[in-house]
Amino acid sequence: MNLSEERAKTIEQQKSKIRDRYKGIDPDLIKVIPANEESSIFDDSAQLRVAVYARVSTGDPRQTSSYELQKNYYEDFVMHHHNWTLVNIYADEGISGTSLKHREQFKLMIEDCKKGLIDLIVVKSVSRFARNIVDCIGQVRELLALNPPVGVYFETENIYTRKDDSELALSFVATMAQEESHSKSTAMNTSIEMRFKYGIFLTPKLLGYDHDEDGNLVINEEEAKIVKIIFFMYLSGFSSTKIAKTLTELGYETKLGNTQWSPSSILEILQNERHCGDLIARKTYTPNYLDHKSKKNVFNRNQYVREDHHEPIISRDDFLAVQEMIRNARYGGKGFLPELRVIDSGTLKGFVHVNPIWAGFKANDYMDAALSVFDENDLQTSAKSHKASSGEFDLRGYEVARSQFFNTARRINVTFSEKYLFFSLEAIKKLDTDYIELLVNPIEKLLVVHAVKKDEKHALKWSKDEHKGKAKKNIFGKAFIPTLFEIFGWNTDCKYRGTGTLVQKDDGAVLIFDMTETEMIIPKGVPIQVNEEKKGNTDEQDVPDHDSIIAYPEAWITSFGSSFYRIKTSTLLFSDMSELEPDNAGYLYSNLAPLNVTSRDSIKEALKEVINIPEEVSDE
Repeated sequence: MNLSEERAKTIEQQKSKIRDRYKGIDPDLIKVIPANEESSIFDDSAQLRVAVYARVSTGDPRQTSSYELQKNYYEDFVMHHHNWTLVNIYADEGISGTSLKHREQFKLMIEDCKKGLIDLIVVKSVSRFARNIVDCIGQVRELLALNPPVGVYFETENIYTRKDDSELALSFVATMAQEESHSKSTAMNTSIEMRFKYGIFLTPKLLGYDHDEDGNLVINEEEAKIVKIIFFMYLSGFSSTKIAKTLTELGYETKLGNTQWSPSSILEILQNERHCGDLIARKTYTPNYLDHKSKKNVFNRNQYVREDHHEPIISRDDFLAVQEMIRNARYGGKGFLPELRVIDSGTLKGFVHVNPIWAGFKANDYMDAALSVFDENDLQTSAKSHKASSGEFDLRGYEVARSQFFNTARRINVTFSEKYLFFSLEAIKKLDTDYIELLVNPIEKLLVVHAVKKDEKHALKWSKDEHKGKAKKNIFGKAFIPTLFEIFGWNTDCKYRGTGTLVQKDDGAVLIFDMTETEMIIPKGVPIQVNEEKKGNTDEQDVPDHDSIIAYPEAWITSFGSSFYRIKTSTLLFSDMSELEPDNAGYLYSNLAPLNVTSRDSIKEALKEVINIPEEVSDE
């Protein structure tokens, strides 16, 4: 017998033994101990501790009758079964059934089941228990897994979950309940969309307003005084925290009658456009009808705006000014709207004071400000058109070699990253000051640094004291550095280092940086585009794996430096340092229609009876 035949014989023997085993034995030899039959919930012999769950899906007073009727009905329902003991009626009022998140009574009932206090839950219908099929089936299974198990009786559907065949029916009904919620949600969204489209807006309760018989907003004079106080204090430079503290101390009441104010509630009032008479509908939306989580509407759904919808408490200009101040608060800005100033005459003409704490100014604002002080003839004059004076060498076409090509340890330079900038120690030594101001010429892409006093408006601290002497300090500037990156046309993924020149006069000194002549520092991990044309491949490839690389502008391949006359023009720019004095702040520029913000004197007068405003807070 070969191996294959032997293996087949062994298998056949194993099968024969299995057949013999499953022939069984005489049933009379087996004694059966019968199990207790599953008693019906209506079996009078079963003693059950019963909980009732009731819910109405809205907090509207008109729904209170439904809520009370459910409670009364189930109290009688339990009493008619003499073997049932009512543990509690757990009732959630004004809560949706599509989520368990805020149904506190429901969650308390489940906890009592886990403690062994309940045998049976009675609820009118599956939709009252849960409209979310996952929650419904999940909770039922969790209750059946308890020891002892807890059953749920759904009266309308006549489903008792301790029956073996109940889950299929329950799943079907729960699915229908969930789809019903979905349909209602869709219909409600459609209805809301139609309302908004035809100018029928929802106007919830708001401090400063009441509703008339037709639901229109009408000013509540007493509450309007509080709204004005809040806006005027913020315009005066007070923080939301300080305003909340002040209103709490003065005993003013919120719309809900509370006397405890919070900074977040103050901000909500300051940012609500209804206070200036406008109305924006659908600021938020609910993407999922099951979890009811609202999200900020950022072009996800249609928004509807109605200006002059009702009588304003605050002027629109005051409201817009406050919004700008709120957006800039994270950068340290406070007080009235800051100014963008450009020097309109002299050798510094076209230079704009960099405002370090106001993020509202963008590259276009700086450029427009600089251009506003020039006419067409001024703009046509540049270093390229410079002609040598009589008796001097004509050096057009000659260049001043770039210092980056030389290994000089002591360089005046500045390094920019997207979030901060710092100057070399050599730059700090040259000006011998702890505080500086930046000016930018967005047309010529020049940056000027000069010394200022600590208390001056745009002062930046660029150095710190250490035991060895002065050390450089990072200047963090999320409010203005991204704007400078945009002005200079830089990539925010990289760092840039520019070399500067010291210009000294009898009445002072400045550092000037030509930001068209910068090194680009590419950090590790930032993809680099390389052209492999010399290898016969003209496609560009990403090279993400590299150490930090210093790159130079492509134009440097064909030149050794900058135009002699561009350098000369820049360094001779400052013939009179007095132009940098604080008194010569320059021309106030705005490319926007000026906001007619309530004057400081008027605000002080309005607040005088409520709170004293210190000069250092109210004045810029």
